[in-house]
Amino acid sequence: MNAVFLLTGLLLVFGLSWPVSFDRKQIKFKPILIMLLIQIASAFVLLNTKAGVVFIGFVSKAFGKLMELGINGVDFVFGGMENEGASTFFLDVLLPIIFISILVGILNHFKILPFIIKYVGLGLSKLNGMGRLENYFAVSSAFLGQSEVFLTTKKQLATVSPQRLYTLSTSAMSSVSLAIVGSYMTMLEPKYVVAAIVLNMLSALIIANIFNPYDLNREEDTLIVEEEKKKPSFFQMISESIMDGFKIAVIVAAMLIGFIALMNLINYLFTVIFHLSFQAVLGYIFAPVAFLMGIPLDETVKAGGIMATKIVTNEFVAMLDFKEVAAELSSKTVGIVSVFLVSFANFGSIGIIAGSVKALNEKRGDEVAKFGMRLLYGSTLASVLSATIIGFFL
Repeated sequence: MNAVFLLTGLLLVFGLSWPVSFDRKQIKFKPILIMLLIQIASAFVLLNTKAGVVFIGFVSKAFGKLMELGINGVDFVFGGMENEGASTFFLDVLLPIIFISILVGILNHFKILPFIIKYVGLGLSKLNGMGRLENYFAVSSAFLGQSEVFLTTKKQLATVSPQRLYTLSTSAMSSVSLAIVGSYMTMLEPKYVVAAIVLNMLSALIIANIFNPYDLNREEDTLIVEEEKKKPSFFQMISESIMDGFKIAVIVAAMLIGFIALMNLINYLFTVIFHLSFQAVLGYIFAPVAFLMGIPLDETVKAGGIMATKIVTNEFVAMLDFKEVAAELSSKTVGIVSVFLVSFANFGSIGIIAGSVKALNEKRGDEVAKFGMRLLYGSTLASVLSATIIGFFL
């Protein structure tokens, strides 16, 4: 039965992508098939082999320890503000981002992370035949996040075609930031967070390949990674990383306050007027999609509501809602929804990505804003694709 839902999920993604393709005749099915096979093989290794289980266990323990160490720093400053035994989301989930941000900064400072990103991207380009810039962007987005990744290739923003700019933006929206992965793991099973990061890199490229197929000549297939003209000192880098991590934590907290309050207001109005919550309405709308992805029929409305909440608000709001109902759902539904949630595909990200590009190149930023809805649509389909593939192994 899993094979049937894998097929229906793939047909769903292709069926929703094909009509909006700029040039259906130019779609290259070979690289798409290669990337799909890599995704299936990766999901199998991560979930069904000893090496995969050991790897995920190592990553989980590593981030768990990092979060614990981060909380130690938080407790030193804010410990007296918490009740004994109580857990505060801002203090225990968001503020440890500051510590992980420092580690990301250190890995960047000593060129460890750029080395990994560059050569994994180059290796990936050999397998799927797509451009080096596209593959570099897909890999770096998984580590750096949707805003920071554009800084590393800002020299090429002015010269890439609109089709390539869409591909880069899709990768950025389909990714997550390494700095907040630990926070995700406090709300979702770590194995699904790791699997989603791996699968989303390729899902974004597959969707972009269908939406915007194009050919590259040798002159166009270049990769120019921006180096800092004046490298900051080690302790200056630490200070900047601390402030970057703090900004992320505060921004996420502000968005949670606003979106959760707004969602409660909309739910209240829908309940008063229609005697049905807004999230329940969204659940019914997304139920067919959830079913075709492999979610059991009696759980599609709940799962669909969580998935829709993520698109309308953000992944943190959806994860908090998901934690409340996860115990009532099957392990298969939990896995599929978890993978779907691990990305930045939501309405707010359109403005973030367009603003990030505009800060570097105003004209290209305006282009991103124009295809913003198309970008959200493609990134959401990338999440559907990743979640469908994980469902095949559950």
